[in-house]
Amino acid sequence: MASPDELKPRAPEPVKPAMVINVVGADLALRFLLFATTLVSLVLMVTSKQTKLVHVPAPFPLYVVTHAKFNHSPALIYFVVAISVALLHSVLTGLISALPICKPAPEAKKLLVLAFLDSLILGVVASAMGAVASIAYIGFKGNSHVRWNKICNIYDKFCRYAGSSVIISLVASIILVLLVMISTYSLYRRSK
Repeated sequence: MASPDELKPRAPEPVKPAMVINVVGADLALRFLLFATTLVSLVLMVTSKQTKLVHVPAPFPLYVVTHAKFNHSPALIYFVVAISVALLHSVLTGLISALPICKPAPEAKKLLVLAFLDSLILGVVASAMGAVASIAYIGFKGNSHVRWNKICNIYDKFCRYAGSSVIISLVASIILVLLVMISTYSLYRRSK
């Protein structure tokens, strides 16, 4: 038999408030990190120049001065342009994101536009990274089937700078993914 305490109707348990995430602060911090990573990546790639005295196989000793610069490859030029666009994007969207500090919540249209723009820039940066990664792989390993020699054993500084630039741009693309996630989360939260 049930005791009298068990027969009494129970009061509903209090609902715990959902964890509130400061999306405006996180958005601004990520946009600042995006600015920093794209700026460093751009500076590294643009300054990746190296001049070497290279031995050319010939019947007699022949040395030629050769240069390695980012503007010698269309893929590296595309990378510089894409990272420059991402840098400009980070500045403009950072200013747009800083505006709702005065307001309690950002407008849904602004969040949707930021999510679209972040997704677009993510695609541009990812495609540029793919183009540069293929060039970097050939520079590092070469391709014996088409007789493309590796160049990173000759232009070591150039390859270090370009490789560092690609790695930092990978961080920038991860930041862009996080920005898209924050914008879509904010839109989802506002729709409830």
